[in-house]
Formats: sequence, C-alpha cells, structure tokens
Amino acid sequence: MSQPKKRDSWGSRLGIIMAVAGSAVGLGNFLRFPAKAATNGGGAFMIPYFISLLLLGIPLMWIEWTLGRFGGGFEHGTAPGIFHSVWQKNRFIKYFGVIGIFGPLVIFIYYIYIESWTLAYSFFALFGKYSHLADQATMHSFLKGFQGLEHNQYFNGIGWAYLFFIITFILNIWRILVDQGYDSGYS
Repeated sequence: MSQPKKRDSWGSRLGIIMAVAGSAVGLGNFLRFPAKAATNGGGAFMIPYFISLLLLGIPLMWIEWTLGRFGGGFEHGTAPGIFHSVWQKNRFIKYFGVIGIFGPLVIFIYYIYIESWTLAYSFFALFGKYSHLADQATMHSFLKGFQGLEHNQYFNGIGWAYLFFIITFILNIWRILVDQGYDSGYS
C-alpha cells in the first residue's frame, strides 16, 4: 500500500506574507503606476491609490488567504474544491470556482507575453539591432513593428513576437516542472 503524498507547505510565515504581498502588487501596478503618477501630478494619484489599497486590496487579500486555508483543511487546493467546501449545499458552486483557475491562467499568459518582450529586447540589444535607432521616434517605430502594430523596415509581421512568446512559454513551463521535481523522474 502506497503512502499518501505529503502536501507542500510554506517554510515560514514570512515566506507566505512575502508571496501574498508580491502577488498583490502585480504587474499592472509595476507597468502602469509610474505613467499614471506622472500624468496625474504624482501626489494626487497616491490618494485614491492608497484608499483602494486599504479598502479593496488588503481585505480581498485576507479573504483569499482565509478561503485558501479553509479549503486546505479539507485537502482542497483548487478554487472549485474550496468553493465546494465552503458552500456544500449548493452542488453547482464548484463550477463557479473554475473562474479561480481560468483567471490565473489568463494572467500567466499575459505575464509570459510581457516576459517575451523583455527576452526579445535583450536579444535585439545583444545583437546590435538598436545601434541604428538614433532617436525616440525610430525606437518607437521599431517596438511597434515588433509588436505587430505596424509594418515597417524593421519587421514585416508579428512572427518575431510569436517566436519569443513560444520560447518564453517553454522556458516558464520547464522551470515550473523543474520546481515540481518532474525533471528527475520522481514526484
């Protein structure tokens, strides 16, 4: 008879807090915050930002954390399982929990797309593709061409963007599998 698989657990409370805080910050804040702050006078933007953080961000983070811990007590690690644990009388609620799987999948793809830009831009910098871009307008045109927003002398389509997206996707999946121990044949 085989032993039940031991569930993963956090090594420390600080690790949990840092992971939750990191996911709460999100890439949207990282990419949009400086532009919004500069456009709206900096300090004025901080007032609704902190109000939203206090009234929405922190309470939603606590709710998500509490639901996860509650569902974990029933050996459920997915949103459908957690929803089923919380609302046992409603047999359809677990299907609503699929949103909890679909949402992170969409976010994962979005992050990979942004990562692929970084990989591509690093590749282009390494091979000197930026050396002839003398001003902001030509750089802007180069980036728009890469993203498939326009056809220009630098790019004829979105093929390069797809190539770097696929490479980045494969690297991310490989990294996840390595972290889960699938590369050594044990699980």
